[in-house]
Amino acid sequence: MKFLTNAPFISRVIFFFTLLFIQFSFQGNAQIYNPVKWTTSVEKLSDTEYTLVATAVIENEWHIYSQFVKPGGPIPTSFFFTQNDNYVVEGKVVEEKGKTIQDATFGMEVKSFSNKTSFRQKVIVKDASQPIMASVEFMVCRDTRCLPPTEIDLKFEVANAKLVDASLQKKDVLKNNTDKKGLLKTFFIAFLFGFTALLTPCVFPMIPMTVSFFTKQSKNKSQGIRNAIIFGVAIVLIYVILGIAVTLAFGPSALNELSTNVWFNIIFFFLLLIFAISFLGAFEITLPSSWGTKVDSQADRGGLVGIFFMALALAIVSFSCTGPIVGTILVEAAVGGETIGPIVGMFGFSLAIALPFTLFAAFPGWMNSLPKSGGWLNTVKVVLGFLELAFAFKFLSNADLVLQLHWLEREVFLAIWIAIFGALSLYLFGKIRLPHDSPASHISVGRLSLGLLSLTFTIYMLPGLWGAPLNLISAFPPAQHYSESPYGVGYQKLGTVTQTNAGNASSLSSEKLPEGAHVLPPHNIVAFHDYDKGLAYAKKVNKPVMLDFTGHACVNCRKMEQNVWAKDKVLSILKNEVVLISLYVDDRRELKEDEVVESKLRPGKKLRYIGQKWSEFQTIKYKTNSQPYYVLMDLEENNLIAPVAYTPDVDEYYQWLQNGIKAFQ
Repeated sequence: MKFLTNAPFISRVIFFFTLLFIQFSFQGNAQIYNPVKWTTSVEKLSDTEYTLVATAVIENEWHIYSQFVKPGGPIPTSFFFTQNDNYVVEGKVVEEKGKTIQDATFGMEVKSFSNKTSFRQKVIVKDASQPIMASVEFMVCRDTRCLPPTEIDLKFEVANAKLVDASLQKKDVLKNNTDKKGLLKTFFIAFLFGFTALLTPCVFPMIPMTVSFFTKQSKNKSQGIRNAIIFGVAIVLIYVILGIAVTLAFGPSALNELSTNVWFNIIFFFLLLIFAISFLGAFEITLPSSWGTKVDSQADRGGLVGIFFMALALAIVSFSCTGPIVGTILVEAAVGGETIGPIVGMFGFSLAIALPFTLFAAFPGWMNSLPKSGGWLNTVKVVLGFLELAFAFKFLSNADLVLQLHWLEREVFLAIWIAIFGALSLYLFGKIRLPHDSPASHISVGRLSLGLLSLTFTIYMLPGLWGAPLNLISAFPPAQHYSESPYGVGYQKLGTVTQTNAGNASSLSSEKLPEGAHVLPPHNIVAFHDYDKGLAYAKKVNKPVMLDFTGHACVNCRKMEQNVWAKDKVLSILKNEVVLISLYVDDRRELKEDEVVESKLRPGKKLRYIGQKWSEFQTIKYKTNSQPYYVLMDLEENNLIAPVAYTPDVDEYYQWLQNGIKAFQ
């Protein structure tokens, strides 16, 4: 019983358990998640050829993303190889098939990997005794929680490579490299575009001319069918060669980067804009007339060569109508993430063009079932022009998303589409006439039906201006969080931004905002993105600081802002009693040159992005890397109260704020 009376001993025990309790209390909120483990291996194909294999083992319920994602989506998985003279990288990193999901975090279809997946890169090595160094950057998500982008170093020991059957390895790579669903989608869309191109004034009238040619030139029916088939194959061959040329011109790696490359997206915007204006009748895009003359002269040679040049002549003559469509298909296929996308797209388009020419040339009697040429052909061309115009703004939106300029936010994008399809509806109803339209006293049933469809689509998009999700077109406009009103117009009555200082409330207009501050919608909270400027302002007004570790892709962060911050008693504190500093851990904007420093977590690596800076700051200081994460601290940067994470209970969050403010006072 003597030890019970030993006061120093009892004090130490109490102190120990107190520390233990505090430790567990902090661990409830502060936790560093590391749900992905990477391993490397090397496969030997020959004395100089090797395949580097990076394998990710992913914990249950978590997933990482493909190398190819659309702007506004998650951070793609990216590999960076340290270049030296000892090896040469061949081709691109090949990923497995994965699974395409409707991702709740980003509101779009994305390709992801769960449980376990491998990425493979072929290299040519001079000296196998030297290892190859690389790194992988990836984002990992679970349900509606995403961790900041993480970069991991990889080391490939070439000397330990296992010999594999090159033919089996090649077969496996090709299998993994082919996303059948994506290629089939490209093929069918291109096929529909090709069929639509048939109904334009540059192509449709060519059908009877071609049929007449084969009818007169063929000595018998069997020869006519044979020549017609050769003609169709020649059309397909010409366009497929064009697809191959595009693939070779850009190269596989460039094609894979198009979707997130700002300049490519801006160029594609202007390209489709020119195509659209051409289809609407402002001018025609034509190839030099000398090309048509030379090709046409070769078509008179007869035989296989003559038939091929006749098909080439068709492609050249119809270019003013087919050129913009072909350009659109190539652009869409190129940014689809598949190396052979342009080739598949051109095959689908040319097949749709070739089949009718071949069939009608082989069976001339079917010509009687064709409708007569007329003004409806120009209508088809104009409708395509409106569609080209709508697609053009998708590429401009991509560039805006990558740069985070917020010039083309969701409401602006939808307003543009509503205007385009609204104008298309008026055109189809005959209320708007364009340069090449034929005068008409009435509209056809088909044109009326198409007009009603366009008008219905226009009306469907209208609620999107007030926050409706618009699931039918979710892949086209920016995500709902990339918006002037992330939670919808009317979610909360917008009042004036107020600032309380020494008990006096005063209106705070945008002209009077502190340096580095902005107004956070939709609650009109004065917030900072810059830690130092926010802290300096807090010292000036003598208020505690609330650090908000958040992310653009953090759904739980948006839930907190929408469901907890919006409540009057919480909102009053955020507006008047604390200085809010929001630090986005997934901000992909590059740091200024004088702000680039070496990573403390990964020596030898530089912090390149703003998000990396805040993510490392959170991990080092607070031993956690999940969001949302809220910290209340005094002006000396000491915690006033234990930080909290996702706290959907309004009363609990309010009490946390109150206790922190009392501690500051």
